[in-house]
Amino acid sequence: MTHPSFLARHRRVLILCAATVALHYAAIDWVGARLSGQTHRPSELPPSLMTAQLRLALPKRVESKPVEEIAPLAAPRKPATRSKPVVQPVADAGPSVAQTVAEAAQLGDLAVQAAPGAADTAAGGGAAGAEQAGAAQAQTGTPPPAVAHGETPAAAVPDAAPRPAGRRYKVNLPPSASFDMTVDRVDADGTKWTGAATMTWHTDGSRYQASVEAGVSLLITRLNLLVLRSEGEIDDYGIAPVTVTEKRARRAETATHFNRDAGTITFSASERSYPLLVGAQDKATVPFQLGGIGRADVNQFGGDIDIQVGEEKEATIFRFQLVGEEEIDTKNGKVVTWHLSRPPKPGSYSSKLDIWLAPGLNWYPVQIRNTEANGALTTQTVSTIKMTDK
Repeated sequence: MTHPSFLARHRRVLILCAATVALHYAAIDWVGARLSGQTHRPSELPPSLMTAQLRLALPKRVESKPVEEIAPLAAPRKPATRSKPVVQPVADAGPSVAQTVAEAAQLGDLAVQAAPGAADTAAGGGAAGAEQAGAAQAQTGTPPPAVAHGETPAAAVPDAAPRPAGRRYKVNLPPSASFDMTVDRVDADGTKWTGAATMTWHTDGSRYQASVEAGVSLLITRLNLLVLRSEGEIDDYGIAPVTVTEKRARRAETATHFNRDAGTITFSASERSYPLLVGAQDKATVPFQLGGIGRADVNQFGGDIDIQVGEEKEATIFRFQLVGEEEIDTKNGKVVTWHLSRPPKPGSYSSKLDIWLAPGLNWYPVQIRNTEANGALTTQTVSTIKMTDK
């Protein structure tokens, strides 16, 4: 059989195969790097008994202070070389006395600020100077440092400022489970597409593992657009991430490290480092940490929830606010949820993140939505939940 006759007989099969391959490539190019997370705000339902109970249990909501961003840590400077002072004779001069007072640095709530106090120096000569020195010695009970005649003592160096601390919440983490989720995306131009996601949460009480895999189905295969994996420990503040990796379609994998001994957050994709606040989370663990806060004490949602979140190249404060109780539709029927929202914050993040927690289902996150600055929406809704604790 000649090649022309073979091609003629199998023309339809070859055309179908070529069209399938072309469709796969076109779909990959279209959906690649388009999945970004989660949010929209459905119309609120009339207040229910659960919402009424929360309002009765909580005092009037007090507006929280604006979130102060955590600045990256500066690279350490090399100590300056100090030259030996030149001592010159001074005629008929009494000993000089210097006293330096350093105020302790104070940290505001969630702020990384160091406020060293000013140093007050009082110098006196002759009999007056000696009288002041004696008074200072009598009050402190310690002798003044020895100072060479004509030499000015170096100012005392204040102690290093304590590490910044985040807000502490009561946390009772939900039990282990795996979640199958549907993904619905609406682009800024109105284009719609659907996909699927798998979310897992496992903990033995001392350590945890969490993951998210989201993508779209293409004829005979599935293309993962996002793979997020996090692992770490459980401490008094709830989830304590150690390492989180993120892999997006057509992009290299990145890692974020929570260095608890050094008190820093570092990144494989950036040379920056940020101070690590207690209760810090990553994008995979935030929904479960919020669920643990609700399980421990629902009244904590009466105020804003501030959580430091380490991402690909930076660490920022996510401020979540309670929107109210809402009923959402899932493949297993309607589910009563508590809707938490993180509005956009100019200068930090431009997207809006919404998370719906289900109190009747261990406070699991049953819907997550991201609203981008251009209006694009990505919504992940739970279709099935499988308990994995034995």
